[in-house]
Amino acid sequence: NIFTEVGYEVTAYPTQRPMDGYDKVCEADGKYDLIVCSGGDGTLNEVISATMTHKNPAPPVGYIPAGSTNDFAKTLGIPKDMVNAAKMIATGVPFECDLGKMNGRFYNYVAAFGMFTEVSYKTSQSMKNVLGHQAYIIESFKSLGHIKVYNMTVTLDDTTTVSGKYIYGMVSNAKSVAGFKGIAGRDVVMDDGLFEVALVKEAKNPVELQQVLSGMLSKKNGGKSSQVERYRAKKVVFECDEAVGWTVDGENGDEHQRVEIEVVPKAVRIIVSVNKNAHHIMI
Repeated sequence: NIFTEVGYEVTAYPTQRPMDGYDKVCEADGKYDLIVCSGGDGTLNEVISATMTHKNPAPPVGYIPAGSTNDFAKTLGIPKDMVNAAKMIATGVPFECDLGKMNGRFYNYVAAFGMFTEVSYKTSQSMKNVLGHQAYIIESFKSLGHIKVYNMTVTLDDTTTVSGKYIYGMVSNAKSVAGFKGIAGRDVVMDDGLFEVALVKEAKNPVELQQVLSGMLSKKNGGKSSQVERYRAKKVVFECDEAVGWTVDGENGDEHQRVEIEVVPKAVRIIVSVNKNAHHIMI
């Protein structure tokens, strides 16, 4: 009704299976002025990835968050309430947002490997809500005995190469990841052509694990820690001597020995509030 009131003729399609949204939006090439999706970050990933296949100019995308974390929505200031989100889309403006591309696959805000990909998404939202960062610490200590360590070489923008034993790595463009604010770093800009890179070194004991958690979750000192390396880059290449499991926007990203991630600048138009600066957004 909200969209009809402002002049849209609305087609509604409830998705029936994984990747159904992707297929439907691919078929919508050139047929719509606006595409709105309601769901979690994985649903939004399908829709935005599908618009990148369009031969015609892709329409703006509106997002009504309905998942458990909705990190992308939080970063863009999209309301949690579904009706208010719809109203914002009906009256808002398009914002040109950067996307990531991992081995040819588009993603909206985060690609990651290692320890926290399991901890963050296996920790229940209710536990996060009640215990906050303590929930992360509890789950992390449970995992300490079997943390997988990866011998990884990471090249940033073809100019800087670092190597080490890492338990986690993340290339992101959001201030909230897995429901936790600040984990990706401070001063995240959604349209600057750069993504934030975090590499977490091996934690050999509970003290070093606490330093990891402090570096990832603390707002003090910009999240700096002896256990956490932080960079900004438009291209990152990860190379490992074994296949590594990745997550992409919270969904399975398969296993890879070599991963190449690049930023696609201002690749998609997301509807945001008219109160936001449509040209440059810092959350």
